[in-house]
Amino acid sequence: MTAAEDILDRAAAAALSLAADRPWTQISLRDIALKAEVPFAELYARADGKGAVLNHLAARFDRAALATVTAEDASTHDRLFDAAMARLEAMEPHRAALIAISRSESVVVSALRFPRTARAILEAAGVDATPARLTAMSAVWGRTLQVWRDDEGALNRTMAELDKRLKQMAQSLEKVGAGI
Repeated sequence: MTAAEDILDRAAAAALSLAADRPWTQISLRDIALKAEVPFAELYARADGKGAVLNHLAARFDRAALATVTAEDASTHDRLFDAAMARLEAMEPHRAALIAISRSESVVVSALRFPRTARAILEAAGVDATPARLTAMSAVWGRTLQVWRDDEGALNRTMAELDKRLKQMAQSLEKVGAGI
């Protein structure tokens, strides 16, 4: 791990900790640096705002999806499902903080991260991230997150929603000749 990654990882952990205790809008990058016990100038050089810290955190969660790459013997649907669930499972321990952050951010800002996650899920499943597939997977991810936010416990509703949306996505992409 590089020094930059360590600082960003510490900042991401600090941001989650702070967001679990108080509103995201009341947390500054300086607060994050203090909580992470990293020099503010060092953090600022790597992340010039809270959004950059969140982008690093999102990339960490995306790596959980990318780590699911398996042999091609599973169906595309199953590989997509496994990758998306791995990402959600990585997020689960931080549920309260992530929900608090998402409520503070505008819908537009939150949605800007969807294509990056959608690409990670598609790539992990061995599916080329064409524009049509990326758009479709972004929509699947967005709807799945909405259900995840309200799904307490074993994530049964989230898994059912993800399964349903992936099937709908496959059907829709097939209709326009962009199948998966």
